[in-house]
Amino acid sequence: MQFMQDNIWMILVAVSSGLMLLWSFMGNSIRGIKEVSSAAALQLINYKNALVLDVREAADFKTGHVLNAKQIPLGKLNESIGELERYRSQPIVVMDNSDQRSAAACVLLRKHGFESAHNLAGGLLAWQKAGLPLKK
Repeated sequence: MQFMQDNIWMILVAVSSGLMLLWSFMGNSIRGIKEVSSAAALQLINYKNALVLDVREAADFKTGHVLNAKQIPLGKLNESIGELERYRSQPIVVMDNSDQRSAAACVLLRKHGFESAHNLAGGLLAWQKAGLPLKK
């Protein structure tokens, strides 16, 4: 007990860092975001006719993107929901460079009733690491 009293700040730091680590692993599933790996995304694209939604800015998109990807920057997604209406019944694979913006885009899509929005875990970096092609 004396150890805990003497080291309360160290214990609080350890507990809070553990909670942050746990959130990084489980945060998206707690928020209702469906994550898919690059291989699973490729399956959705090839066999379920999934739309690839790239939420990066236009300059980033031009440096390389997934073939047939639709580019709508995250900042304009809310006002561009109408453009996605025809894809409502299809799965949507949402991606950005790493997967931070795409997770936020998935939350926004779910709020608008797109239940089949999937966040590409690791984003475009994971796609490239898996050796999958990009169009430039």
